[in-house]
Amino acid sequence: MALNTLKDRVRAATADKPAVPPTPVIRAVDVVEGSTPTELREAEQAAGGKSTNAVMEWLDHYSADFAQALPACVDTGTFMAAVRAALPSLNRCTPASLLQALMTCARFGLVPDGKHAVIKREGPLAVFVPMAAGYVELMYRSGRVGSVHTGLIYEGDEWDYEPTAKAPDDFRHKPALLLPEEERGAPILAYAFCWMTSGERSQVVILTRQDAEAIRDEYSTAYQDAVREGRTDSFWHIKFDQMWVKSAVLRLHKVVPTSPELVQLADADAAGEAGRVQILHAPKEPQLLAAAEAAHAAAEASQDPKDAPARAVPRQRTQPKRTTRAERRNRR
Repeated sequence: MALNTLKDRVRAATADKPAVPPTPVIRAVDVVEGSTPTELREAEQAAGGKSTNAVMEWLDHYSADFAQALPACVDTGTFMAAVRAALPSLNRCTPASLLQALMTCARFGLVPDGKHAVIKREGPLAVFVPMAAGYVELMYRSGRVGSVHTGLIYEGDEWDYEPTAKAPDDFRHKPALLLPEEERGAPILAYAFCWMTSGERSQVVILTRQDAEAIRDEYSTAYQDAVREGRTDSFWHIKFDQMWVKSAVLRLHKVVPTSPELVQLADADAAGEAGRVQILHAPKEPQLLAAAEAAHAAAEASQDPKDAPARAVPRQRTQPKRTTRAERRNRR
């Protein structure tokens, strides 16, 4: 009896007398639509680490799936090269979770290069983590954002923030780059803002360290699990500053919703933090142009009713007057 789906293999693996099927082929559809996180974990919990070449050879069977998922602006070869570079830290992840994380990454068109996105290992599972640059990349792809500015403000930097002033006079940051690192001090604030192609500037999002810690403590299951188990290997432990800036960018995308893909990316990101299936939140099509146009129009609309343009009154369609057969005969 052939076991073609992941669910079949789970049942076989957990039965009293396990079946011995022919070599199974794990397809993306089995991983995504036929499995729960528990089944993914049970199915391949015992999978041992494989060499990078062996895992890459297995992933090459899905090159057509990755090529179809990736948008035209991302080269498949570049994507797979980044995957190969990341594999040494992932070859003990379950194959099902690795395929799911990489397919989620591909659907958003982000390269897992450590800058735009990261595939990290959480126990036996691979998890897709979009970074701040990944969110910024999707903002640019909307075609509506001219420039995005993010950064950390250090104790020795010159800066000023006056939210009641008009842009761009409300915010100023002059990094003290010539100071030695110890004199520049520790980071005290993270910020993010963008200029739209229309010439308008977004709100400036500023987060203190305490803000970032509150976000971490409330939303990151991975961090909470690490603390409970006495580990210090979560992203919030080892890449706190990057996660701090990323949190500011996440707040920015809520202020300037440039495309529905950004909303889906945040949902997939949150699912990964909470230990849920991520690929269910990924777009099924690389480009969502019509929806992005509508989202941008809503984002640029004034929040003040008095500034809203007057609505055009729709014209009433006049129904043609009906004539009798005798009247039509007389007109001839």
